[in-house]
Amino acid sequence: MIRFIARRLGQAAVIVAIVAAITFALIHLAPGDPFSAVLDNPNVSEKVRETLRAQYGLDRPLPEQFVRYIGALARGEMGWSFSHDLPVREVLATALPNTLLLMGVALVASFALGIIVALVQVARRGSIIDNVLGAISLFFFSMPDFWLAILALLALTYWLPIFPVGGAVDPVMHEYLGLGGRIVDRLKHLVLPALTLTLLASASVARYQRAALLDVLPADYIRTARLKGLTEKEILRRHALRNALLPIITLIGLSFPALLTGAFFIERIFAWPGMGYAVVNAIGTRDYPLVVGGVIIGSIMVTLGSLLADLLYAWADPRLRSH
Repeated sequence: MIRFIARRLGQAAVIVAIVAAITFALIHLAPGDPFSAVLDNPNVSEKVRETLRAQYGLDRPLPEQFVRYIGALARGEMGWSFSHDLPVREVLATALPNTLLLMGVALVASFALGIIVALVQVARRGSIIDNVLGAISLFFFSMPDFWLAILALLALTYWLPIFPVGGAVDPVMHEYLGLGGRIVDRLKHLVLPALTLTLLASASVARYQRAALLDVLPADYIRTARLKGLTEKEILRRHALRNALLPIITLIGLSFPALLTGAFFIERIFAWPGMGYAVVNAIGTRDYPLVVGGVIIGSIMVTLGSLLADLLYAWADPRLRSH
């Protein structure tokens, strides 16, 4: 198992390095730079332009800039964010907890909701309830994340002003609230982005879990449980569900990149101050270090999520522990 983890961590390091190199090249080859608005101003002298480019190394060849960036990255430095006027490490350290909170809530809620919906469908298979839940799951499964986010924002902040429009907290009143009030304030701002991600992710979980449950129902141990007089609910809960969870464990690993990319768009729409919101804004301002730093952190999260899914799979299936 230790050799397996070490091998996967080595693979993850290679993947992160490749992603960082590709992102660095693409963002630098795109037209413009962080100082386009200043450098394109005819009133700015050529000397000022050369000074700004030289100060941040933008006048160097792209391979040399990449080597310098890798050297700084090896020392734990991710560069300077031009748009925030702060080190990239500080910007991401502030934004990452908000993204992890949003993704964590959405991950737990989506798998819980998806498994419950699948259990109801299988228990009522072939009925109207099964068909209706299947149609709803397909509807959310097919819906673009940004479109659902816009609908939720329009419906629950404008038509029915139940939740705040955006942000993580109330920018005016949060500091004056007590502990309980601050928690409630943060939860109210969390509901809409987390609900959007949950509905989108739970649809695929429900479809996968329903198929997995239907696959194990014809098994011999299920027929034995029926012969013992167990009810259908007991069979599903105590026997079928446990053996049908292996595909869901695989889906956990696949959900990390989906939730992360979905969080990028949803954070932007709901102005949730997470890593996705910071990176999307950085792309518009050509904030090279922040974009590359955000992509590196995102790729690390995805590879660690894949490793976690592999470990859970080995824990759930003893046959894989010896490999």
